[in-house]
Formats: sequence, C-alpha cells, structure tokens
Amino acid sequence: MTFRSILTGYAAAVLTVGAMAGVQAQAPRVITINASDAMKYSVPTIDAKPGEKLTVKVVSASAMPKVAMAHNFVLLALGTDATAFVNAATPARATDFIPPAMKDKVIAHTPLAGLNETVEVTFDAPKAPGAYTYLCSFPGHFLAGMKGTLTVK
Repeated sequence: MTFRSILTGYAAAVLTVGAMAGVQAQAPRVITINASDAMKYSVPTIDAKPGEKLTVKVVSASAMPKVAMAHNFVLLALGTDATAFVNAATPARATDFIPPAMKDKVIAHTPLAGLNETVEVTFDAPKAPGAYTYLCSFPGHFLAGMKGTLTVK
C-alpha cells in the first residue's frame, strides 16, 4: 500500500462523512405566525414529526407601543397547566413574561415582539407524541385566545 493510496482512501472517507453530515443537518421548517392587536395567532395549529427541527417566526403587526402590546411564542411541555403558567407570567415583565419558577415547563420561546418587529426561535419538536400548547404569555393574551397546539405525531 502506497502513501498515495492511503491518502486517497482517507480523502474519500472524509468526503463520505461530510456528505452524510450534510444530509443529517437539514434546514429547519419555518412557520410564520402573524400576531396583531386582535390577540389571535394566524396559525392556531402546527403538525410536526418527533424531533423535527422547526423555526417559529412571530411577526407583530401592532398599532400600540411595545410596553402596551407585545407578542411572543411560548411552547409548553406536555401536561403543563397553561392557565397556571400565564398567571405566574403576569408579574414577570423583567423576563419577557416567562416566569422563572416555571422555566422548566418551557420547551422553546421567543422574546417579545413589539410594533412591527419579528422574533424567532429554532428548536427540535418534542420526541414524545402528543398535543403541546403554545401561547402568548403577555398579560391577558392567552385568556383572549392567543394560543395554539403543536401536535407531534
């Protein structure tokens, strides 16, 4: 075996591994959710495969200042009491209405989007099948209907 044949074999192995890595590292599927002063998401349901990489973009079309009207996307762990979560979120302005004591119940979340802002988060869908609640944790928005379901199947 010559040095050249060893080098050629090594290069082929590197190219094969690189190509396999490119196949595994697929771009995330992008879901764009429009949010307005009506306090409803334009996308109330999302279907995903277990472990699928997703990017959720929240586009805010508000006429009010961010301090009065902002929107986010918060995906909760399976079985989380959404009402208890938003009640705990109300005083948590400093953490974009993500209650520190319940951070372990959050799978993914965006920052708050104010007047004409877009925010996003990229995450892997949960591996366990089920219906996962997502919501806006800005005070009053969940109760007004700003929520949805990510169904993993």
